[in-house]
Amino acid sequence: MKRDELVAYLNDFLKIDEFNDLGPNGLQVEGTEEVHHVVFGVSACVELFEKALALKADAILVHHGIIWDFERPVYRGSYKKRVKLLLDNNLNLLAYHLPLDAHEQVGNNIEIAKQLELLDIKPFGEYKGKLIGFRGKLGPMPKEAFFNLIREQINSGALIFPYGPEQVERVGIISGGAQKDVKQAVAEGLDAYITGEVSEHILHYVKEEGIHFISAGHHATERFGVQALARHLQEMFDLKVTFVDVPNPV
Repeated sequence: MKRDELVAYLNDFLKIDEFNDLGPNGLQVEGTEEVHHVVFGVSACVELFEKALALKADAILVHHGIIWDFERPVYRGSYKKRVKLLLDNNLNLLAYHLPLDAHEQVGNNIEIAKQLELLDIKPFGEYKGKLIGFRGKLGPMPKEAFFNLIREQINSGALIFPYGPEQVERVGIISGGAQKDVKQAVAEGLDAYITGEVSEHILHYVKEEGIHFISAGHHATERFGVQALARHLQEMFDLKVTFVDVPNPV
Protein backbone atom coordinates (compact mmCIF):
# COMPACT_ATOMS: atom_id res chain seq x y z
CA MET A 1 0.00 0.00 0.00
CA LYS A 2 0.99 3.63 -0.23
CA ARG A 3 3.11 4.86 2.67
CA ASP A 4 0.95 7.94 3.18
CA GLU A 5 -2.22 5.83 3.28
CA LEU A 6 -0.66 3.56 5.91
CA VAL A 7 0.46 6.50 8.02
CA ALA A 8 -2.95 8.18 7.76
CA TYR A 9 -4.70 4.98 8.82
CA LEU A 10 -2.40 4.45 11.80
CA ASN A 11 -2.59 8.06 12.92
CA ASP A 12 -6.38 7.84 12.96
CA PHE A 13 -6.59 4.33 14.45
CA LEU A 14 -4.19 5.20 17.28
CA LYS A 15 -5.82 8.63 17.85
CA ILE A 16 -2.52 10.48 17.95
CA ASP A 17 -4.15 13.93 18.09
CA GLU A 18 -5.49 13.17 21.57
CA PHE A 19 -2.03 12.95 23.15
CA ASN A 20 0.45 15.52 24.43
CA ASP A 21 3.47 13.31 23.87
CA LEU A 22 7.24 13.60 24.30
CA GLY A 23 7.88 13.50 20.56
CA PRO A 24 6.06 13.23 17.23
CA ASN A 25 3.85 10.21 16.62
CA GLY A 26 3.57 8.86 13.10
CA LEU A 27 6.14 9.17 10.34
CA GLN A 28 9.55 10.24 11.67
CA VAL A 29 11.74 9.49 8.65
CA GLU A 30 10.36 9.36 5.11
CA GLY A 31 11.40 6.50 2.85
CA THR A 32 9.97 4.67 -0.14
CA GLU A 33 6.44 5.56 -1.25
CA GLU A 34 5.30 1.93 -1.59
CA VAL A 35 5.19 -0.31 1.48
CA HIS A 36 5.01 -4.11 1.20
CA HIS A 37 6.80 -5.32 4.34
CA VAL A 38 6.78 -3.65 7.77
CA VAL A 39 9.18 -4.68 10.53
CA PHE A 40 7.93 -4.00 14.07
CA GLY A 41 10.17 -3.49 17.09
CA VAL A 42 10.16 -1.84 20.50
CA SER A 43 12.96 0.70 20.14
CA ALA A 44 14.65 2.35 17.16
CA CYS A 45 18.28 1.28 17.06
CA VAL A 46 20.99 0.30 14.57
CA GLU A 47 20.54 -3.42 15.28
CA LEU A 48 16.83 -3.27 14.49
CA PHE A 49 17.45 -1.26 11.31
CA GLU A 50 20.08 -3.71 10.09
CA LYS A 51 17.79 -6.67 10.72
CA ALA A 52 14.97 -4.90 8.88
CA LEU A 53 17.26 -4.36 5.89
CA ALA A 54 18.23 -8.03 5.91
CA LEU A 55 14.52 -8.87 5.79
CA LYS A 56 14.05 -6.44 2.86
CA ALA A 57 11.52 -4.32 4.74
CA ASP A 58 10.17 -1.06 3.35
CA ALA A 59 9.18 0.38 6.72
CA ILE A 60 9.95 0.03 10.41
CA LEU A 61 7.38 0.72 13.11
CA VAL A 62 8.53 1.16 16.71
CA HIS A 63 7.23 2.26 20.09
CA HIS A 64 10.33 4.34 20.87
CA GLY A 65 11.38 6.45 17.90
CA ILE A 66 14.44 8.65 17.35
CA ILE A 67 12.92 12.11 17.84
CA TRP A 68 12.22 13.32 21.39
CA ASP A 69 11.42 16.76 22.78
CA PHE A 70 13.93 16.29 25.60
CA GLU A 71 16.81 15.21 23.36
CA ARG A 72 18.02 17.12 20.31
CA PRO A 73 21.25 15.38 19.29
CA VAL A 74 23.50 16.54 16.53
CA TYR A 75 23.98 14.15 13.62
CA ARG A 76 27.08 12.32 14.84
CA GLY A 77 28.01 9.01 16.42
CA SER A 78 25.25 6.47 16.89
CA TYR A 79 22.52 8.99 16.05
CA LYS A 80 24.15 9.75 12.69
CA LYS A 81 24.45 6.01 12.00
CA ARG A 82 20.75 5.47 12.67
CA VAL A 83 19.62 8.29 10.43
CA LYS A 84 22.12 7.40 7.70
CA LEU A 85 20.93 3.77 7.60
CA LEU A 86 17.36 4.92 7.09
CA LEU A 87 18.11 7.55 4.46
CA ASP A 88 20.67 5.53 2.49
CA ASN A 89 18.22 2.64 2.21
CA ASN A 90 15.02 4.64 1.69
CA LEU A 91 13.47 3.07 4.81
CA ASN A 92 10.40 4.58 6.41
CA LEU A 93 10.43 4.95 10.19
CA LEU A 94 7.15 5.22 12.06
CA ALA A 95 6.89 5.64 15.83
CA TYR A 96 3.90 5.55 18.18
CA HIS A 97 4.58 6.20 21.85
CA LEU A 98 1.74 7.11 24.26
CA PRO A 99 -0.96 6.20 21.71
CA LEU A 100 0.41 2.65 21.69
CA ASP A 101 0.45 2.49 25.49
CA ALA A 102 -3.11 3.67 25.89
CA HIS A 103 -4.96 2.08 22.96
CA GLU A 104 -7.96 0.04 24.08
CA GLN A 105 -7.52 -2.65 21.40
CA VAL A 106 -3.81 -3.07 20.67
CA GLY A 107 -2.06 -1.06 23.39
CA ASN A 108 0.69 -2.33 25.66
CA ASN A 109 -1.41 -2.05 28.79
CA ILE A 110 -4.60 -3.67 27.51
CA GLU A 111 -2.52 -6.50 26.06
CA ILE A 112 -0.88 -7.13 29.45
CA ALA A 113 -4.32 -7.10 31.06
CA LYS A 114 -5.39 -9.75 28.56
CA GLN A 115 -2.27 -11.83 29.25
CA LEU A 116 -3.15 -11.82 32.95
CA GLU A 117 -6.82 -12.56 32.16
CA LEU A 118 -8.05 -9.62 34.21
CA LEU A 119 -11.78 -8.99 34.47
CA ASP A 120 -13.75 -5.75 34.71
CA ILE A 121 -10.98 -3.87 32.88
CA LYS A 122 -11.15 -0.07 33.06
CA PRO A 123 -8.86 2.83 32.06
CA PHE A 124 -6.42 3.87 34.78
CA GLY A 125 -3.37 6.05 35.26
CA GLU A 126 -3.46 9.70 34.24
CA TYR A 127 -0.54 11.21 32.33
CA LYS A 128 -0.72 14.68 30.80
CA GLY A 129 -4.50 14.66 30.88
CA LYS A 130 -5.00 11.17 29.44
CA LEU A 131 -5.57 7.79 31.03
CA ILE A 132 -2.89 5.59 29.50
CA GLY A 133 -3.06 2.44 31.63
CA PHE A 134 -5.68 -0.09 32.67
CA ARG A 135 -6.83 -1.72 35.88
CA GLY A 136 -8.79 -4.91 36.42
CA LYS A 137 -9.62 -7.75 38.79
CA LEU A 138 -8.41 -11.26 39.46
CA GLY A 139 -10.12 -14.21 41.20
CA PRO A 140 -8.70 -13.21 43.84
CA MET A 141 -5.36 -15.04 43.55
CA PRO A 142 -2.71 -15.93 46.16
CA LYS A 143 0.18 -13.51 45.85
CA GLU A 144 2.77 -16.18 44.94
CA ALA A 145 0.54 -17.51 42.17
CA PHE A 146 0.16 -13.94 40.90
CA PHE A 147 3.93 -13.39 40.92
CA ASN A 148 4.42 -16.64 39.00
CA LEU A 149 1.83 -15.51 36.46
CA ILE A 150 3.84 -12.30 35.93
CA ARG A 151 7.02 -14.32 35.43
CA GLU A 152 5.32 -16.67 32.95
CA GLN A 153 3.38 -14.13 30.90
CA ILE A 154 5.49 -10.96 31.02
CA ASN A 155 9.07 -11.38 32.25
CA SER A 156 10.75 -14.25 34.07
CA GLY A 157 13.21 -11.75 35.52
CA ALA A 158 10.64 -9.32 36.91
CA LEU A 159 11.70 -7.48 40.07
CA ILE A 160 8.95 -7.86 42.65
CA PHE A 161 8.45 -5.95 45.90
CA PRO A 162 5.91 -8.19 47.69
CA TYR A 163 4.43 -5.82 50.23
CA GLY A 164 0.72 -6.07 49.43
CA PRO A 165 -2.02 -8.40 50.67
CA GLU A 166 -1.86 -12.20 50.70
CA GLN A 167 -4.67 -12.36 48.12
CA VAL A 168 -4.34 -10.19 45.01
CA GLU A 169 -7.53 -8.97 43.39
CA ARG A 170 -7.21 -5.37 42.14
CA VAL A 171 -4.34 -4.79 39.68
CA GLY A 172 -3.17 -1.64 37.87
CA ILE A 173 -0.91 -1.56 34.81
CA ILE A 174 1.11 1.22 33.18
CA SER A 175 3.94 -0.09 31.01
CA GLY A 176 7.41 1.42 30.66
CA GLY A 177 8.91 4.01 32.98
CA ALA A 178 5.86 4.74 35.11
CA GLN A 179 7.24 3.79 38.52
CA LYS A 180 6.20 7.07 40.15
CA ASP A 181 2.61 6.47 39.12
CA VAL A 182 2.34 3.75 41.74
CA LYS A 183 0.93 6.60 43.83
CA GLN A 184 -2.17 6.49 41.66
CA ALA A 185 -2.52 2.77 42.35
CA VAL A 186 -2.28 3.44 46.08
CA ALA A 187 -4.85 6.23 45.83
CA GLU A 188 -7.27 3.84 44.12
CA GLY A 189 -6.77 1.12 46.71
CA LEU A 190 -5.20 -1.43 44.36
CA ASP A 191 -3.45 -4.56 45.63
CA ALA A 192 -0.71 -4.63 42.97
CA TYR A 193 0.85 -2.32 40.43
CA ILE A 194 2.75 -3.41 37.32
CA THR A 195 5.10 -1.16 35.36
CA GLY A 196 8.42 -1.49 33.57
CA GLU A 197 11.07 0.32 35.60
CA VAL A 198 11.79 1.11 39.23
CA SER A 199 13.62 3.86 41.17
CA GLU A 200 15.40 3.47 44.50
CA HIS A 201 12.83 5.31 46.59
CA ILE A 202 9.95 3.16 45.35
CA LEU A 203 10.81 0.21 47.61
CA HIS A 204 10.33 2.22 50.80
CA TYR A 205 7.14 3.83 49.52
CA VAL A 206 5.38 0.60 48.52
CA LYS A 207 6.54 -1.19 51.67
CA GLU A 208 5.04 1.53 53.83
CA GLU A 209 1.84 1.76 51.75
CA GLY A 210 1.31 -2.00 51.63
CA ILE A 211 1.06 -2.65 47.88
CA HIS A 212 2.76 -5.17 45.61
CA PHE A 213 5.04 -3.45 43.08
CA ILE A 214 6.23 -5.28 39.99
CA SER A 215 9.01 -3.88 37.81
CA ALA A 216 8.58 -6.20 34.83
CA GLY A 217 11.01 -4.42 32.49
CA HIS A 218 10.55 -1.39 30.26
CA HIS A 219 11.31 -3.42 27.14
CA ALA A 220 9.40 -6.50 28.30
CA THR A 221 6.20 -4.60 29.10
CA GLU A 222 6.29 -2.76 25.78
CA ARG A 223 6.76 -5.70 23.42
CA PHE A 224 3.01 -6.38 23.47
CA GLY A 225 1.62 -3.33 21.69
CA VAL A 226 3.78 -3.48 18.56
CA GLN A 227 2.99 -7.18 18.16
CA ALA A 228 -0.74 -6.60 18.54
CA LEU A 229 -0.59 -3.72 16.07
CA ALA A 230 1.31 -5.92 13.60
CA ARG A 231 -1.44 -8.55 13.81
CA HIS A 232 -4.07 -5.88 13.29
CA LEU A 233 -2.40 -4.49 10.17
CA GLN A 234 -1.98 -7.96 8.74
CA GLU A 235 -5.73 -8.54 9.14
CA MET A 236 -6.67 -5.17 7.67
CA PHE A 237 -4.29 -4.90 4.70
CA ASP A 238 -2.29 -6.98 2.26
CA LEU A 239 0.97 -6.30 4.08
CA LYS A 240 3.75 -8.57 5.25
CA VAL A 241 4.59 -7.90 8.91
CA THR A 242 7.48 -9.18 11.02
CA PHE A 243 8.16 -8.57 14.70
CA VAL A 244 11.89 -8.37 15.45
CA ASP A 245 12.83 -8.52 19.10
CA VAL A 246 16.09 -6.83 20.05
CA PRO A 247 16.41 -7.99 23.69
CA ASN A 248 16.97 -5.41 26.38
CA PRO A 249 17.11 -6.39 30.08
CA VAL A 250 15.99 -2.95 31.26
